[in-house]
Amino acid sequence: MQTVHRTPAIAVVATTSRDIQTELLIIPIFEDDTLQDEAELDSASGGEVAAARARGEFKAKPFELFFTAVRGWKAPRVALVGLGSRKDFTDDRLRRAATTGALAARQRGVTRMAIIDRRDTGVDAGRAAQVLAEGAIVGNFDGASYRTTDPPRVWLESVTLRVTGDAAAVKRGLERGQVLGECTNLARELANEPGNTLTPRVFAERAAAVAAAAGLTVDVLDEARIAELNMGLLLGVARGSQEPPRVVVLRHQPAGAPGAPVLGLIGKGITFDAGGISIKPAENMDKMKDDMSGGAAVLAAMSAVSRLQAPVRCVGVIPMTENMPGGRAFKPGDVLASADGKTVEVLNTDAEGRLVLGDALWYARSLGVTHLVDVATLTGACVVALGKTTTGLFGTPDSWVEQVRRASERAGDRSWPMPVFDDYKELFKSEIADFANTGGRAGGAITGALFVKEFAGDLPWVHMDIAGTAWAEDAKPYQPKGATGVAVRTLVELALGVDTWGKL
Repeated sequence: MQTVHRTPAIAVVATTSRDIQTELLIIPIFEDDTLQDEAELDSASGGEVAAARARGEFKAKPFELFFTAVRGWKAPRVALVGLGSRKDFTDDRLRRAATTGALAARQRGVTRMAIIDRRDTGVDAGRAAQVLAEGAIVGNFDGASYRTTDPPRVWLESVTLRVTGDAAAVKRGLERGQVLGECTNLARELANEPGNTLTPRVFAERAAAVAAAAGLTVDVLDEARIAELNMGLLLGVARGSQEPPRVVVLRHQPAGAPGAPVLGLIGKGITFDAGGISIKPAENMDKMKDDMSGGAAVLAAMSAVSRLQAPVRCVGVIPMTENMPGGRAFKPGDVLASADGKTVEVLNTDAEGRLVLGDALWYARSLGVTHLVDVATLTGACVVALGKTTTGLFGTPDSWVEQVRRASERAGDRSWPMPVFDDYKELFKSEIADFANTGGRAGGAITGALFVKEFAGDLPWVHMDIAGTAWAEDAKPYQPKGATGVAVRTLVELALGVDTWGKL
């Protein structure tokens, strides 16, 4: 297996652009940019920058690239990265510009890169250092982990950020950005793993190693302990697989943090989802190796929370299993009993994610969490509703949903609130059990979320449906095809921002 990501050495300088020693200098630029702060650039390029803009070759549209040689500067080449219009600018666009530059640099064999923070963006220096570091590190990822005949990969070995401003804020931002970039790549690495190499047991072992390295407390519940806890929903899903299930429990308990709030993060960890007896079509079934993306996000986020010393107690719970057909597999028409005693009629074995989440939410509540967020590639219906660019948010109360939405906005993980009206519960009523595990096609993302809500008790709860956002089918300048690491930064932002929601 090849290395899939590396963290380059990152340094911050405050010197002029012409004096930065590097192979490629990245300069973000707006559509209406006069480049007054980089007045020497055009002459250093021999007039190429002005000429390209005049003839429309480079319009500075979002993530558009223009390369030019420069003379008299310590960097031999400059790449302009478009930021689009000023009115549409956000700090996430700056993050993505950094990733665009990093990917383009590596494609051209560059190992040393520098990025200029233009002070007219309106992003404060600390935040700029954070998002630029995140973006550069996220760009140092290659998911082709099992290719053996490719030429040697080019990795960014060093990245220089030209950021001026409050030195202490810049240092804090850089440290946060490095951790968030590394943990996003960790989640991408795990989601990219084939189902035969990342079985539930292997996932649990890797989670325990990550947790130990980050200073988290970790417990791994095996199938015997899961049975003792009467987690009938998880055990039901696991019955068709030769691989035994696991539940990984992670705890962040910072010294001096109050007893409450306790943030509970639950991530769906289906390491391969064939659909069970209600088997999926063969086309695109290979993508179901990423059905543990929610679990990967929770693991990576918990690692970052610990490394960044977030001032809030956090508990992560990741139920892990495969969903396979077989002679012992659970069947449509079966009735399963959950750990909290509720019974579920199984109408479709491919609606398994909500089942394992139900037992996991119950267990998180038993550990004393006060606020819940679950992350799951739960429903194709959410993809139909919101496409591949936006995560669905479901939850109660509205104030808690809004806190998670704001955290996702700061993180660059676009999300959108969806309704959870009780009327939808009529769709998954059962004649034989407390409720069924699916309500049909109509409102499928909503009924899936409301099923999970049945196990949240009276706690503030948010469900993030990342079915459309966990995997990029089409490459973009800032995102290659493959795992995205969505929700990692959202969960970390939420934990770091506890002062805004701790009393909800």
